[in-house]
Amino acid sequence: MKFSKTEAGQHAFKARSVLLSARQRSAFILFDGVKSIGQVLASTSGLGISQEDIDHLVEQGFLVAARDAAPVLSPGVFRSSADEPPPALPVSSRSSQERYSAAMPIATQLTASLGLRGFRLNLAVEAASGFDDLLALLPKIQDAVGTKSCVALEQALKG
Repeated sequence: MKFSKTEAGQHAFKARSVLLSARQRSAFILFDGVKSIGQVLASTSGLGISQEDIDHLVEQGFLVAARDAAPVLSPGVFRSSADEPPPALPVSSRSSQERYSAAMPIATQLTASLGLRGFRLNLAVEAASGFDDLLALLPKIQDAVGTKSCVALEQALKG
């Protein structure tokens, strides 16, 4: 099964809530709607993360089953010299909060796919507290994964 972070989980993470232990925080970062529980447990085995830790995150409402989250993107295509900027998108009639909610899982997935080289960018995405913060990170994400890989993110933010 795959899980994605919820707004409540992101808030608890940013606020360094006592409901998240240091070990659980490390596992929480890895949930992006793409990795399975088995993959997260394998990645955090050295930290002593167990199924009970993940169950705690779900019970607290910090994680939600990935089927309830945004659609999964294909693995990122890295930037090449042939990348061209996508066409400008029209202004959206959706609220900033709706666009933020749609874009956050996509941004998290893109930056998480970078592994350790994108760790700081992933943390910056996790710290984005709203639409404006996430929109400001769009150019950095595009530089890291390429503009073609960011089309869905840009559409979620601007569409």
